[in-house]
Amino acid sequence: MPVNQTPTTPTLYQREGAYIPRVAAVHDLCGYGKCSLGVAIPVLSAAGCDVCPVPTGLFSSHTAFPGWYMHDTTNILHDYLEAWKGIDVDIDAVYSGFLGAPEQVDIIRDIYETYPKALKVVDPVMADHGKVYPTYTPELCQAMADLACDADILTPNLTEASIILGTEWHGTDISDDEAKDMIDKLIAKGAKNVVLKGIQREGDNEIRNFVGGVDCDVFEVHNEFVPYLLHGTGDLYASCLLAGIMAGRTLYEAAWFAGNLTHDAIEVSTKQPHFQERGVNFEPLLGKVAALLG
Repeated sequence: MPVNQTPTTPTLYQREGAYIPRVAAVHDLCGYGKCSLGVAIPVLSAAGCDVCPVPTGLFSSHTAFPGWYMHDTTNILHDYLEAWKGIDVDIDAVYSGFLGAPEQVDIIRDIYETYPKALKVVDPVMADHGKVYPTYTPELCQAMADLACDADILTPNLTEASIILGTEWHGTDISDDEAKDMIDKLIAKGAKNVVLKGIQREGDNEIRNFVGGVDCDVFEVHNEFVPYLLHGTGDLYASCLLAGIMAGRTLYEAAWFAGNLTHDAIEVSTKQPHFQERGVNFEPLLGKVAALLG
């Protein structure tokens, strides 16, 4: 593709008039430390979506804090979702992130069967920088990898993509060809569109994400690298990406929007006390999400 040429990418959701789409957000709920449902609900709401939470776990704080508490909600989810069927709930997108147990993948598949026309968005939250998160067992990683292959939109970082593909993680410094190869292999496993996040090359001042799908060539979006690791930025990126999609934007437009807003949110966060502990702050930027509808 020639440099600076805008790729032709699909519009994955057609916004219709005054209709407000409903998104089932299958994530954990964290009391302190901005992430998961604490990100998905406000961001998607600002984009004019009716967010219907399906809590996969309850956390006192995110797991980077010492002494966190987790309550696994797996046992309640069947009855929780059966009750939706009794009141004729309709869902336009199913957006899943952090999961608490392998059985929750079966529950998500049940949601897919109940709402077969819903857009399936999987953020396979399970690892980063070569390390699996502390609550994730090998069985849960495998279940998440299986779920990823059903996604209409899949948003792994490099570590998660390596787990899904069953390959070794080689760090964040990978070439364009290596990124394209990973995307092609994820698509071959069943994912329809892939956003591969977090490529950073030695000596480079940019963070790069690569996007590709069954109906579009692989392309790159990038932002200035801000040298802070903040909890919740992956959740924010995926939520902003879906916000753009549900606002009727193309995959290309949504990917650029998500990267830009996440970059700006990190800048906002650095001005907050104890920002590296409390997670990403984006609240002053929600007007930009709402502007997607304009």
